[in-house]
Amino acid sequence: MCWSATADLAAGSAICALGVACVARTRRVRDLPLAALPLLLGAHQLIEAAVWHGDGGTGAATTAWTVIALPLLALWVPLAVLSASPGARLRLLAPAVVGAVTATVLAVRVAARPPSAKIHGHTVGYSVHVPHASWLIAGYLFATVGALLLTPDRTLRLLGALTATGAVVCAALWRLEFISTWCAVAAVTSLTLLVRTAHPPPRGRPPARCQ
Repeated sequence: MCWSATADLAAGSAICALGVACVARTRRVRDLPLAALPLLLGAHQLIEAAVWHGDGGTGAATTAWTVIALPLLALWVPLAVLSASPGARLRLLAPAVVGAVTATVLAVRVAARPPSAKIHGHTVGYSVHVPHASWLIAGYLFATVGALLLTPDRTLRLLGALTATGAVVCAALWRLEFISTWCAVAAVTSLTLLVRTAHPPPRGRPPARCQ
């Protein structure tokens, strides 16, 4: 995944299909944002295929990819987890607030100066001009990964642990292409949500399942 346009197309199509299945099996409205996460990330990979075909640059595909990867996910993930975990809203409020602030700053910066993409061998490097990058990265990871780790649902905590591990590995191996490779890992690990349909949390836990 992320290694070529073909890989992005194949992976994105598969993840979208599973995302549709996850949404179709969701019974509670409050679970829909979380259930739709694989669908969103699958579409995200399909958009990156267009970035490959455009040889990077600053076109519409690059901007769309960056908007989803940065401000949208920073806001979507913590709010989706919050919505699906009514019994843990107090502890999940912090990631949601941090995500909202981080998403606002990122959205303003992306709107002010279009991002650019450059092909580096088998990965794509994205350049986004933001102030205080280290603080924004910390806020972004706390909002996305932190929200998953703070939920009482074991499967979602597993998803958070897998995503956190993927982020560390991607940062260590592909520093320039981190944003691209990490989002690919997040897309794959988000399929854990579909596994939850077969193994829902025991009764008594706050309902946060894709079922």
